[in-house]
Amino acid sequence: MEYRTLPHGGEKISVIGLGAGGLHNAPADEIERTVEAAIEAGVNHFDYVTTNDAPFEPMARAIGRHRADVYVQVHLGADYRNHGYAWTTDPKATIAEFEACLATLRTDYADFGLIHCIDEDADLDRVMNGGVWDYALKQKQAGVIRHLGFSTHNVRIAPVSCHRLDGLGMFSLNPMYDYTDESEYGCGEASDRQSLYREFEQAGVGISVMKPFAAGRLLDARQSPFGQALTRTQCIQCALDRAGVLTVLPGVRGMDDLEQILEYVDATPEERDYAALADMAPESRAASCMYCNHCQPCPVGIQIGLVNKYYDLACLGDKLAEERYRNLEHHAGECIACGHCDARCPFGVAQSARMAEIAAHFGA
Repeated sequence: MEYRTLPHGGEKISVIGLGAGGLHNAPADEIERTVEAAIEAGVNHFDYVTTNDAPFEPMARAIGRHRADVYVQVHLGADYRNHGYAWTTDPKATIAEFEACLATLRTDYADFGLIHCIDEDADLDRVMNGGVWDYALKQKQAGVIRHLGFSTHNVRIAPVSCHRLDGLGMFSLNPMYDYTDESEYGCGEASDRQSLYREFEQAGVGISVMKPFAAGRLLDARQSPFGQALTRTQCIQCALDRAGVLTVLPGVRGMDDLEQILEYVDATPEERDYAALADMAPESRAASCMYCNHCQPCPVGIQIGLVNKYYDLACLGDKLAEERYRNLEHHAGECIACGHCDARCPFGVAQSARMAEIAAHFGA
């Protein structure tokens, strides 16, 4: 298992987490075995939102045996008062449900307290001014919430929220949302979404990825907007290559799903390669570097993905990105314009010209 560091706090988070949205499909003993097997495989990040509250108790038993070694996202606003899933911005209901989740987990803290499903301006206003945000801040000060986060599908809402946080932003991210207009959850042009990911990184807020397979549509050629199926491994790698992404949380329905997701851990570079997206994605999408490193190896050793990433962040005013760029062993100014990266880029970026642009920006 690979791990990435939470910018605020330093916790090492597994790049594959576990989403519980479909776990109600499994019997209680399988739910417990699935969570236990995930932990044994190195998964240490769990989201505690489900379609109904049936998985809570078996999840709690497995997590409880490893509580000090795992990180749990508990949402403020997920509502299970009727044993099915709903969401609310009502402060009394939010507080009651959050505390009930902690009680079920038999823990006195949540590693991440996520303000739940803020997709509209009105939702954000009710949370920030209706009592939920004040409660969350008090719980953070008391140590009941270790890090504050939020979940949203909205490209416009996300940046408003991320600068208030010290933890994770849970955001829907997958090739369908980034490259097509097929879903309301994919609102915004591809460039808007890429800029958002960089803004997360600049703010020091990690992205916790939900819907990496677009509810399974990307795994089925008949349902995929691209007309071809991607693998789970390709979708996971595509998400992990985006700026700011800390962990990907696919939803699982039991042991079979978990085993298929964990194939990513031992996958070869060829199995992780999602360059096929270049042929699937609409031609109208503007070419931009995805930091995927399919252009490697550079004959002179430039880490092209990182050079592009730090440049994009520096253009947003991130001084730390400029420092990180200068600390690289090789810089854009060393490009010999051989065309190797231009020919290999699956997304049509003229990298040799971009290296000249980056070199001019940094003056090196």
